[in-house]
Amino acid sequence: MRLKPGAHSFTAYLAALIAVGPLSTDMYLPSLPSIERDFGATTGETQLTLSAFLIGMACSQLVYGPLADRFGRKPVLLGGFALYIVASLGAAFAADIDQLIALRLAQAMGGGASVVLARAVVRDLYSNEDAAQMLARMSAAMGAALALAPMLGGVVQAALGWHSIFIFLGAAGAVLALITLVGLAETLPPAFRQSVAPVAILGHYRRLLSNPVYLRYLIIACLGMAGMFSYISGASFVLQKVYGFSPIGFGASFALIVGGYIGGTLLAGKLSKEVGLERTLKLGAAAAGTGGALAIAALAIDGTGYLLVGAMMVYGVSVGLTMPQAIAGALTPFPEIAGTASALFGFLQSTASAIAGVIVGHTLGETGWPMAAMIALMGLGAASIAWIPRRGRA
Repeated sequence: MRLKPGAHSFTAYLAALIAVGPLSTDMYLPSLPSIERDFGATTGETQLTLSAFLIGMACSQLVYGPLADRFGRKPVLLGGFALYIVASLGAAFAADIDQLIALRLAQAMGGGASVVLARAVVRDLYSNEDAAQMLARMSAAMGAALALAPMLGGVVQAALGWHSIFIFLGAAGAVLALITLVGLAETLPPAFRQSVAPVAILGHYRRLLSNPVYLRYLIIACLGMAGMFSYISGASFVLQKVYGFSPIGFGASFALIVGGYIGGTLLAGKLSKEVGLERTLKLGAAAAGTGGALAIAALAIDGTGYLLVGAMMVYGVSVGLTMPQAIAGALTPFPEIAGTASALFGFLQSTASAIAGVIVGHTLGETGWPMAAMIALMGLGAASIAWIPRRGRA
């Protein structure tokens, strides 16, 4: 049965594709302390299982984007899923922390295909506000699933141990690969097929990085997501070690933040049609700055962790508002190299997130101040860039 663009099943499929990366991190977050204990690893080493995934996800996109612009979306997706499935099952049986880090890197190298090509498929079929609205719908559906991921991960961790989480991820990858094989029609027009010669690829990247419109949307997205990943990277330790949250309690708090994100995406889908992409983006960036400032205030005046969760709910709303607009705005001018544009966007966004995560992971001590400071810096930076008056037109 073919997936039909515009149908709810098609939106759900695309949402599942972009959820592969976040699901691969969020579901095992409650298990990080257990992984640290089981392998006798340090907090920094355990955090590398998270950062390595981000690095692998980022670098793989630079390969998948140009390949998908040459050979099409479907065959590249299937190749990526094959690697993701094998690495996920391997991670379930890792013998030490070094093996787990390496397998998480391989898992990300496979999962990168689904993230970059979900965006490319949207650009193949939509543009501007239509693309932003579609991305918002996908993000809302994805968010609903991700709201349950840490809670489910906490339950699986308590019942079966962290190994079972990776078996679940491998099975999910197999299901998506099957749906891609039998249900997805190729969306890349033959006239848009590009060369994979290194000179041609570098030329495309140079064209993108010299475009001020692309760069503006990219920077806003990088800062906003780096702030969120700063929380993802440090929250399991801060909330569970500093504030005493249980694994299930941590999962529940994370669901509240994802609830804010879902609310932001639903609002983005409505506002992008009513007030336009740009105004929606600015509103979301302002919320990022507000959430970052509230995170600092939370650590200063609250000893329970609940105010910090509230601050991140505001930040979650900001991510839901800004990300669909930023992606649509960045990719719309480049229909013939949508895969490459999506790949570079994802690479730099993931790289910024990984750097923020490494800094937070290696500076966390007995308090959450390094995490809160990074969230505030990224949120206020995104707000500043979004509200700087633009010169000229795209």
